[in-house]
Amino acid sequence: MRESGANTSVLLVEDSLPLATLYREYLDAKGYDVVHAASGKDALLALGEARFQLVLLDLSLPDMHGFEVLRFINEKAIDVAVVVVTANDSASVAMDAVHLGAVDFLTKPIDASRLLVTVNNVLKQHRLEDMLDSYQQCYEREQFEGLVGASPVMQGVYRVIESAASSRASIFITGESGTGKELCAEAVHRLSDRAGQAFLTINCAAIPRDLMESEIFGHVKGAFTGAHSERDGAATLADGGTLFLDELCEMDLDLQSKLLRFIQSGTFQKVGSSVSQQVDIRFVCATNRDPLEEVRAGRFREDLYYRLHVIPLRLPPLRERGGDCLLIARKLLQDICARENKAFQGFSKEVEAIMRAYPWPGNVRELENVIMNMVVLGEGEQLTVEMLPESLHAILQKGVVDTQGSSPAARTRPAASAAEREDQEISPLWLEEKRIIERAIAICGGNLPKAAALLEVSASTLYRKRQAWEKAAVDAVLG
Repeated sequence: MRESGANTSVLLVEDSLPLATLYREYLDAKGYDVVHAASGKDALLALGEARFQLVLLDLSLPDMHGFEVLRFINEKAIDVAVVVVTANDSASVAMDAVHLGAVDFLTKPIDASRLLVTVNNVLKQHRLEDMLDSYQQCYEREQFEGLVGASPVMQGVYRVIESAASSRASIFITGESGTGKELCAEAVHRLSDRAGQAFLTINCAAIPRDLMESEIFGHVKGAFTGAHSERDGAATLADGGTLFLDELCEMDLDLQSKLLRFIQSGTFQKVGSSVSQQVDIRFVCATNRDPLEEVRAGRFREDLYYRLHVIPLRLPPLRERGGDCLLIARKLLQDICARENKAFQGFSKEVEAIMRAYPWPGNVRELENVIMNMVVLGEGEQLTVEMLPESLHAILQKGVVDTQGSSPAARTRPAASAAEREDQEISPLWLEEKRIIERAIAICGGNLPKAAALLEVSASTLYRKRQAWEKAAVDAVLG
């Protein structure tokens, strides 16, 4: 009967035939499929021809140093766990091996129990990392239905949209101006079974109060001065589809009561008509205000709030989304350059630092305006600090933006002295840990196992912590 190593292929790179035979006997007894390579050249050939889950690599080979094999694995991006085996037990050799991608280190002589425990643990961790990589590829997306962002809080937004889109429940989107509420509503529509029908938007803040009822319900000829012909409103045009009511809290109270009756019954009358019409509409609404505060202030009907607030969805401001700012900026730059026929390829490091540090009170809309200004007025292949609009230059001169990576709280006020920062900016321990880990991953170019090695923790520990942060972000989105 096969044991724990069933269907697991191991490449044993060892020039000493007696040791190779001994190690192979240990591994064969546990059911591992072992391929032996007596030289670095044989190892490279084997790695190019077959797939292995583990490499046991002796560093002292007759034709090359074992580090050359490690570099080959890195250059070819081969997905395999490597355990280095050597007679040299110095810490510097171990760290060099880890920096090159090795996940563990064994010093000769090696007994059976030590070898098998190490192999078993490394393979378990590698399988876990593969599973998490697959999970991340499926669920951690940089773009989703027109929305751009890879931050944990946006992953939560994406999952709420996916879960809610197929239902008939109304969705109430909240978020500051410029966070992408309409894009979110469009994503809900595209993923619903109504995607082939109409998607209509009414901006309740942009239409005059006396025209709003006609805009929603339509009117008959002669209903009011200027009504020279009958006109269908959004209620008719969106039948079978989705009606997005943007800035809903701006709607007049009298019209809110009519909207409530329409939502409850699915029927309405055109302005000036006594004939009722029945329609099937999915409602999505949005506001940049706090809807409950509007209810308390008497500006928004409580019954309408509870009728529409079935699935709440909060879109976070840009300042809460970490590196999403640069992802969005690069996408905007690409789109704007295509429209304006410009050849800019990217941003200078100084501009990227400013973008990450600036709080963007106008969110994505403000970011787009800044990039448009730089592209239209600038020339060259890279957007530099000198091309920033005067408004941002003025903020920089006041010291509001710290391009060296200060905390989010410090980005909204002038720079303080080191002593003041020490007294005033004490963060929770978990947040400091999160910053350290995210910085390490960024420095390692997104290579989480490498970051884990440098932080002297296991990669699975970092994956668990990231999952915990993501779950907290999803819980925050779900309220």
